Amino acid sequence: MNIETQILHQDEVALLEESTDLRNLIVYNDDVNTFDHVIATLIKVCGHSAEQAEQCTLLIHYKGKCTVKVGSYEELAGMCTALHDKDLSANIE
Repeated sequence: MNIETQILHQDEVALLEESTDLRNLIVYNDDVNTFDHVIATLIKVCGHSAEQAEQCTLLIHYKGKCTVKVGSYEELAGMCTALHDKDLSANIE
């Protein structure tokens, strides 16, 4: 393997590792927050459309939890904190 091929291979491996390190931002159901509050929070914090936020809220209610965003830990950490600040139960997995 020549040096150019080796560098290209290393770049491909680094890109693959970067793209596979995705996490899920999960919001859990509770008996405190209203549908309207959860929907508004998902729109504001996660950038959801109204329809997407409503669908996630229904899944949270009926299934107990829902992945509301997928991304790197760094991308999701601020969103998770913002969800906590709005009194939603959320976690990055």
